Amino acid sequence: MKPILPLLAILAAAATSRGQPPPRVIPLWPNGAPGFESRKDIPEVAKDYWVKDINNPSLTVFLPPPGKANGCAVIVAPGGGFRELVFKAEGIEPAKYLNSLGVAAFALKYRLPKEDGSPYTDENVRQDGNRAVRLVRSRAAEFGIDPNRIGILGFSKGATVVNLIAYQKSNGDPSSSDPVERVSGRPNFEMMIYPGDPSPKVVTPDTGPAFLLCATDDEYKCDQVALDIYEKMRAANVPVEAHFIVRGKHAFNMGQRSPYAAIRAWPQRMADWLSDSGLLRRPAG
Repeated sequence: MKPILPLLAILAAAATSRGQPPPRVIPLWPNGAPGFESRKDIPEVAKDYWVKDINNPSLTVFLPPPGKANGCAVIVAPGGGFRELVFKAEGIEPAKYLNSLGVAAFALKYRLPKEDGSPYTDENVRQDGNRAVRLVRSRAAEFGIDPNRIGILGFSKGATVVNLIAYQKSNGDPSSSDPVERVSGRPNFEMMIYPGDPSPKVVTPDTGPAFLLCATDDEYKCDQVALDIYEKMRAANVPVEAHFIVRGKHAFNMGQRSPYAAIRAWPQRMADWLSDSGLLRRPAG
């Protein structure tokens, strides 16, 4: 029996056959997360649909074919209750879909504070989210993207990552010796799918435009979280579009396994919003 290729190797081969650069993994910090450098080389654990033991947070880079790229970029934060990451269905699959729209996508592996024995906190998750945005923005020329069109897409607890970083200015430190830390860690726009707690305490008027989507029969009441976010964004005059689908429950991922047509079609609603917001417009020349 032939050995089964690792998932990223399979993706790399498929990408190469389509003329796309194969996905590669970039650690958020070359020497490990600050204060936890000694844990950098502890291996991740992956099985079935999940990944755990994230001690060296990273981005897996998925770039669209050069002829299709439009300069937009999205960091994808999978869910998993801060105990695990649903990395294939809420990281890799959304990234590949975004590539089909000409968007550069970066699947984020962030640290997990709810995992058994975890030394991490929500503050470490916020650091990972900000650092991911900074890393992508600092290397915009390399990735062929517009540094002012960098968004973040979060599923369930991945949307909590969005809420941890989207409402603070997170200005860069121009005096830092690390060029990544010199740029802003705040996304230009955000998208949240069945968002988990907590919703933001305050939404400021300079928050980037947002897209929200969930099912109203969500067993974790994520529709109520989404409604709270929507109302706070409306009160702050932030452009926001929200879709509340009557049935679909929680964790429908990209929708392809759902029996409901509206759930299967939800990625197109996101694509429409990106297009209507001008985020998919290719620059002249």
